[in-house]
Amino acid sequence: AVSAVDPNFFGIAPIPAVKDALEKASLSIDDIDLFEINEAFAAIAIVVKKELGIPEEKLNVNGGAVALGHPIGASGAMLVTKILHELRNRQAKLGCVSLCIGGGQGIALIVERV
Repeated sequence: AVSAVDPNFFGIAPIPAVKDALEKASLSIDDIDLFEINEAFAAIAIVVKKELGIPEEKLNVNGGAVALGHPIGASGAMLVTKILHELRNRQAKLGCVSLCIGGGQGIALIVERV
């Protein structure tokens, strides 16, 4: 799912994107085992976690962009790879990846380990 917010508040763009992705998949926050929310600034992850009600133990379990890097143009691929490996490692089923794209855009993807 893709969303957009006022560019002045670009950091919150993952919030409506995650909500839209969950709605399209007929899922709730509680259904998701792991979340990867990309953040160039730690405050963004805190706001997204709070606004969506994501349990801390499910969010960026191996560290986020502040700890692991924020490669321009490769963040999405890195996050999807991270969550797929962690879903396998934990024998978990559902994951959600989201990031802000710039200009106020946000994107979210729900993945399922089969």
